[in-house]
Amino acid sequence: MAKITKKAFGELKNGRLITLYTLENSYGMKLSVMDYGARVQSLIVPDREGKCIDVALGYEDLKGYEADDKYFGAIVGRSAGRIAFGDLPIDDKTYVLECNEGRNHLHGGSLGGYDKKVWTAEEKAGALTLCYMSPAGEGGYPGDLKMTVTYALSEKNEVVVSYEAEANGDTICNPSHHTYFNLEGFCSGSVLDQKIRIFAEKYTPTDNELIPDGRILLVEGTPLDFREMKEIGARIDAPFSQMRWAGGYDHNFVLDRTPAEEEAKELGLGEDAACPVDYTKLHKLAHVYAEKTGVYMRAYTTQPGVQFYSGNHLDGVLSGKAGAAFAPRAGFTLEAQVFPDAVHHANFPQSILRPGKEWRAQTVFAFGLA
Repeated sequence: MAKITKKAFGELKNGRLITLYTLENSYGMKLSVMDYGARVQSLIVPDREGKCIDVALGYEDLKGYEADDKYFGAIVGRSAGRIAFGDLPIDDKTYVLECNEGRNHLHGGSLGGYDKKVWTAEEKAGALTLCYMSPAGEGGYPGDLKMTVTYALSEKNEVVVSYEAEANGDTICNPSHHTYFNLEGFCSGSVLDQKIRIFAEKYTPTDNELIPDGRILLVEGTPLDFREMKEIGARIDAPFSQMRWAGGYDHNFVLDRTPAEEEAKELGLGEDAACPVDYTKLHKLAHVYAEKTGVYMRAYTTQPGVQFYSGNHLDGVLSGKAGAAFAPRAGFTLEAQVFPDAVHHANFPQSILRPGKEWRAQTVFAFGLA
């Protein structure tokens, strides 16, 4: 069972005190999460030399997170990703969401987004559970929605992110986790030489505002083909419209739902009795490897898609931990979710949550060496 310690992390401008919780297993892996935005502030893992490195981009103090507009380490929602024109149709009603990225809605909005909210934290048997009640109308969303996110850290070096939600009216529920990873360490520079495999034969192409156009296409023959391990930077500047519009990778991949059970069994995952994970309910999301450190990350999820983002718009304006300047492509995210803008495309999986129904999802990031 992970040991949990906590410390004061600062005071918001409105006077609210924020706490940073650190989960640590017996192998020295540490996960630090705050109750502001339910954000991961650091993730310390061992490298091949036995040194501990922090693979999560973030800030040294609370002021950085208050000023942050890149969602470092946050839970984003109610709906992760983009919704065209902030237009939310549910049955015969249409709701108007806050448009915080040009004329579109992104990650719950700048006013109602989960990343800027103070969550209620509770320690439960070696895990940290955070809860936020989003009132009807926040960000333009209908219905009160109670969101619970639990972070757990196993003795097998699995970071387990579990979600539960319920609402008192028709709404949509599509949160995600937005840690920027760099498997060479947060201050090591670009991630372009790190290798990734995404378990997806298809993706959802976008228009020039990064809104899915409704098609589901094969990755074969495109720079989005990561069915085998490839360097993130190998084709990131390819003369392909999808890459030009995004400035790199910022695309939803349609996961193949490749079963995770056999791989998990081979690796001994899910065997920590204090932090059980049922891999029969998970499928493979991605494998990522940094040759310089030997750190290997395997991701699994229950969700149908993942937004792979290569940190194209990081700008280094705010100093990160240890004074790091997070330039473009200094980190990548793997945002497991329902496809962006699904409400406008009937052929996509949908994220509508009805009253009286409970919604659950889970994503696991398992760390090892190669």
